[in-house]
Amino acid sequence: MRHSARGDFLAGLVAAGASTAASPLLATAQTPATRRIDLHHHFLPQAWIAEAREHKPDNTWPPEIVNWRPQVSLETMDRYAVATAIVELGLPGVWWAPPPLARRLARMTNEYAAEMARNYPGRFGFFATLPLPDVEGTLAEIAYALDVLHADGIGLLTDYGDKWPGDPAFAAVFDELNRRRAVVHVHPTVPNCCTTLIPGVLAAAEEYMFDVARAITSLLYSNTFTRCPNISFIFTHAGGAFPTIAPRLVRSLVNNPVRRSTFSGGDPNSELRRLYFDVATSVNTPTFEALRAFTSVQQIVLGTDLPYLPMSETIPKLDSAKLSAPDARAINTGNAQRLFPRLK
Repeated sequence: MRHSARGDFLAGLVAAGASTAASPLLATAQTPATRRIDLHHHFLPQAWIAEAREHKPDNTWPPEIVNWRPQVSLETMDRYAVATAIVELGLPGVWWAPPPLARRLARMTNEYAAEMARNYPGRFGFFATLPLPDVEGTLAEIAYALDVLHADGIGLLTDYGDKWPGDPAFAAVFDELNRRRAVVHVHPTVPNCCTTLIPGVLAAAEEYMFDVARAITSLLYSNTFTRCPNISFIFTHAGGAFPTIAPRLVRSLVNNPVRRSTFSGGDPNSELRRLYFDVATSVNTPTFEALRAFTSVQQIVLGTDLPYLPMSETIPKLDSAKLSAPDARAINTGNAQRLFPRLK
């Protein structure tokens, strides 16, 4: 990518920020009872779209993706009383690119997100993009994103082609994130094995849910959760398929004395209880009730998946769920504030 492209889209963002900063959108009143924090919300810089659109697993780029701008997010956030969104780059991220390009795209998109956060104070934070599976480049970008750009956390994918997060190749990355006590948001994608298993079935409709489960399983079975207790993990879409298959996976570990001994008190559930889950498009009765049976309300956070899906797919359903007022506040706001104290 030409160096000027970075300047072009950052300049465009600054101009957009100046325009929207004067808009009444930013003055919308939000009471403490309705201040929501969205932890699953995407940004899609135009320069990144130009590079990445041919590499998305199902290659679908509808108008709401191609035409995304910060103002789109702000208008929708105000409509649904979302005070702050911690944004993450859309799919397919940057992992598909050769390492030099992946590093440049990660740096470019992280600087875009940081600029967006500066242009709209209090409205945005960001999970930094990393050029995995390039471990050397990833360690450098972690330092830059957290120390220079002041990212709120790190965005990872559920797999990188044929490697899931618990792969030994990524151990140094998780050790560094553990040292930094990072918040890590893990977003689904499609592994090489499973892009077109059933003709006509979109990956986002089915495979994403299974790959969230694979990512959690990978981190559990590799003892990454145990080795890295200082990382706060957030998994998307109510954990995908994981809550319903967790008893089988845990039983397999408990029945293996050698593996069981690696967990605190010999109980793999001790690691799973520390995980956070967003509810993006997952507040239907079977999914939401399975999540609530699997973990505590204190580990559930709001996510919407904008602009890939409208907020109407999540927020009205959450508002109509049978939740006590304290539980609703915890999911909408309080749990996110515990993860990100600056949002208090």
